[in-house]
Amino acid sequence: MEKLRSELRGLAEPGIRAQLVRVLRPPGDDELLGVRVPVMRKLARGYRELAQQDVEVLLRSRVHEERFAGLLVLAEQVRTARGGERRALVDFYLARTGCVDNWDLVDGSAYVVLGPWLLDGPGDDSGDGFEVLDGLAGSAWLWDRRIAVVATLALIRAGRFGPTLRLVHRLRRDLEPLIHKASGWMLREIGRRDEQVLVDFLERNVTGLPRITVRYAVERLAPDARARFVQTR
Repeated sequence: MEKLRSELRGLAEPGIRAQLVRVLRPPGDDELLGVRVPVMRKLARGYRELAQQDVEVLLRSRVHEERFAGLLVLAEQVRTARGGERRALVDFYLARTGCVDNWDLVDGSAYVVLGPWLLDGPGDDSGDGFEVLDGLAGSAWLWDRRIAVVATLALIRAGRFGPTLRLVHRLRRDLEPLIHKASGWMLREIGRRDEQVLVDFLERNVTGLPRITVRYAVERLAPDARARFVQTR
C-alpha cells in the first residue's frame, strides 16, 4: 500500500490539481494531489491483489486520490470475483459509502463496483440488487442517492433500462441538483441505445421532471425534439 501511495504522489500534476480544486470544491480537510483518472485506473490494475485492510486504509484517507485509488482497486477485485466473493466485496463497498464523498468518486466507482453484481441478478430487475438500489435511493446521504442512479449505467449498457427509469421517476423531487444531473445523464445514456424508450419516458413524465434533468437527457436528440421537451419545462 505504501508503494501505491508513493506512486500516486509521483504521478501528481500541479495543473491537474488546480483544475480539480475548481471542479470538486473539496472540503478543507481534503488533500488533492492532482492525478488524472485514467492514470489512476491504470495504476489500480497493478494492485488488484491488495489486501482488504489496505483498501480500507485508502478509503479512510483524507487524500482524495487515495480514496479514489482504493475504490478503483475494489472495482478490479469485483470484476474478477464471482458468487459469494463478489457479494462480500459489494457489501464492503456499501458499508463504506461514507468514504465516497464527492461526485467523481461516485461516478468512478458506482457502476464498476455495484454494476457487475447487479448484472449477476435476475433479468427481470428484481432481487437483492434492486432492493439495495432502492435503499440507497432513500438515503439521507446525497452520495448514496447518486450511487443508486449511476450504478444503473452497467444495466443500461446491457440493455436493461427499467431500474434507471424507476429511480429517475422516484428521485424527480430530490432537492439536490447533483441528483438531477445524474438522472439526466443516465436518461441520455438510455437514449443513446434506444431513443424511443427515452422519448416515450419523456412524453409521459417531462412536466414532472426537473428542468436540468430534461436538459441533460435530450442533449443527443434532434434539435426539434430537444426544443420541444426543453420548452415544456
